[in-house]
Amino acid sequence: MHRIAQGDQDAFRCFFDHYTPLLYTFVLRLTKSRSDAEEIVQDTFLKIWNHRESLPFIEKPGRYCYVIARNQALDYLRKAARDQHLLDQVWSRIAGEEDHSLEQELQAREYNRLIEEALHVLPEQKQLVFQLSRREGLSQLEIAEKLGLSKSRINNILVEVLQYVRTFLRQHSRLMALVFWITAWEYLFK
Repeated sequence: MHRIAQGDQDAFRCFFDHYTPLLYTFVLRLTKSRSDAEEIVQDTFLKIWNHRESLPFIEKPGRYCYVIARNQALDYLRKAARDQHLLDQVWSRIAGEEDHSLEQELQAREYNRLIEEALHVLPEQKQLVFQLSRREGLSQLEIAEKLGLSKSRINNILVEVLQYVRTFLRQHSRLMALVFWITAWEYLFK
């Protein structure tokens, strides 16, 4: 690790060659996309190289790599949550579908229907806050200003809505609840 910290590219190449297959498999399980997994792993090693001066202080380099890769993958999933088209692709990959089949389209519609069904029973204010955050991409501060509520109240509403939707989806599909929960965290910390 000290050699890498000093800029030794050969040492970094050995480090890269050792951890790349492990990280790739890990990230592929999260994203279900080979190209996205490759990009995330590359970004992981780029980040490690750019912060190489801190490597001598890392006690467990493997764990360090996994944490960075996991965070990069979660960032990717959060980005997918903001981009509906990308989110549809992620959900279809997680469902194990490689092509744009009728089954994929029906499944995506069913997931969206379940989310809409969950939201429909909520009070109007909660529906509106979710709509402004999730679909219109407004920050909590922007929503608070628009609705005349405090930012902490908006945060509380979003937490309540996301927990309710997660529970609702869990009753209908454990996989959908996991995907929704991972992607929803982005909206709690805007």
